[in-house]
Amino acid sequence: MIKILANDGINKAGLEMLQNEGFAVDTNNIPQNYLIEKINDYDVLLVRSATNVTKEIIDAGKNLKLIGRGGVGLDNIDVEYAKKMNLKVVNTSAASSVSVAELVFAHLLNGCRFLNYSSNKLAENANNNFKDVKKNASKGIELYNKTIGIVGFGRIGQEVARIAIGVGMNVIAYDPFFKSKTIQINFNNQLKIEPINVTIDMSTFDYLLSNSDFITLHVPGSKGYLIDKNEFEKMKKGVAIVNCSRGGTINETELTLQLQNGKISFAGLDVFSKEPPEYTGFMQLPNISFTAHTGASTIEAQERIGIELATLIINHFKN
Repeated sequence: MIKILANDGINKAGLEMLQNEGFAVDTNNIPQNYLIEKINDYDVLLVRSATNVTKEIIDAGKNLKLIGRGGVGLDNIDVEYAKKMNLKVVNTSAASSVSVAELVFAHLLNGCRFLNYSSNKLAENANNNFKDVKKNASKGIELYNKTIGIVGFGRIGQEVARIAIGVGMNVIAYDPFFKSKTIQINFNNQLKIEPINVTIDMSTFDYLLSNSDFITLHVPGSKGYLIDKNEFEKMKKGVAIVNCSRGGTINETELTLQLQNGKISFAGLDVFSKEPPEYTGFMQLPNISFTAHTGASTIEAQERIGIELATLIINHFKN
């Protein structure tokens, strides 16, 4: 019997699919420090973002045949070493695209319409603060006819573009690995609207930085900052930035300074250099919103992730 460790959990739909096919699935979390001792009991290791699959864990998993991640990136898996050891590595590349893209717009709309500020002030003292909240929130802006710069144009970046175009935004994208400038926008079949082809301005990184009203990041993790002082200096005054991608891509200390001096009008962060965040200089600023790495954490996305993971595993062992 194939034994699977879903160390960061798996949705019920995916769990039932695997069990119905005769797989034994363990959903009890084994802490990172003890995983090396236990991993040899399993044929498959499934993770999300909490568990790091290191060379040492791979070496300890003598019976491992497959490693899977419920999510888009593979930053927390030593993919090259796994492949060197003839291990199959899979991820759910499409399952969470919609949920992450929608969270991007949650942060954008929050910043544009002062939702955090309004909620906090009214909860503090609605009677005394109502007029001030109304006055300040009247400085809100629309997304319509503004330009959004999408850094990284994979599945999630393209989903952001689809929503942005639907809202009436102009789209600039930058991705050195993306070849086509045309994407197909699909609509709900109930609307009876034919898919349309939309041309995206696939620009240089510098052009995107200096011409975007809003910037959103959708890139894999990297060793250095993608957005640092030099990149902030190239941006338009009053630009907003959202990161629902990978922690460590933005210099958070520099971001704090840019939020304080008004170069950046607002920011939205779902990911951080360290999680939980260690640097908290920005936590009390009024023009920033936070979520706790929940881009893919919707009921629908988790079900799609579970089903896609289960399908990948079943197909692997059947073949």
